Amino acid sequence: MIQNIIGRKVGMTQIFSEKGMLIPVTVIEAGPCQVIQRKGIDTDGYTSVQLGYGRKKKNKVNKPLAGHFKKHGSEPSKVIREVRTDGGEDEVKEITVDIFKDGDFVDVSGIVKGRGFSGVFRRYNMAGAPASRGSHEKFRHAGSSAGGSSNITRIWPGKRLPGRMGGNKKTVLNLKVIRVDKETNSLFVKGPVPGCPSGMLMIRKTNRG
Repeated sequence: MIQNIIGRKVGMTQIFSEKGMLIPVTVIEAGPCQVIQRKGIDTDGYTSVQLGYGRKKKNKVNKPLAGHFKKHGSEPSKVIREVRTDGGEDEVKEITVDIFKDGDFVDVSGIVKGRGFSGVFRRYNMAGAPASRGSHEKFRHAGSSAGGSSNITRIWPGKRLPGRMGGNKKTVLNLKVIRVDKETNSLFVKGPVPGCPSGMLMIRKTNRG
């Protein structure tokens, strides 16, 4: 059975449990996703399925993709993702939020918000030099020493320096599914997930074996 689905981050809210506990949750529109293509060991050397999320106008699709969709009898999709499988899944045409249930644990992958070029204060939460009297203002907001010594006059790999922050892929593991709304294809998971509202996500069941 396919354990993955493409989703869209809607935003965060809070719900109350049966015991009256307030739970912060992220609302994810999970699917429905059409199965565009299946790959097998005989033809491709490995087993996987290609999933498509959302619908795209045919006049917005380039010719190579249009031929790909036509070959496999699928409608044009906005987002396409390929996930590995064990080859023993059912021959389903569509994946919906029904693959999850309340109490499941999922891993959610997405692109972190881009923060642009950031200094070490924001990027690594450095404290900087003391701000009291006697500390030089020129060095108060600077990072730590950059070089090694007079013997090794170079910067060591991995040195924490200013640079590009965010915009990379991140996966949050073991998020609990609080509620599954099949009517709206909504998934309520406890805690935050990467990305901004309307950002695309990849959700898979956690392998807790």
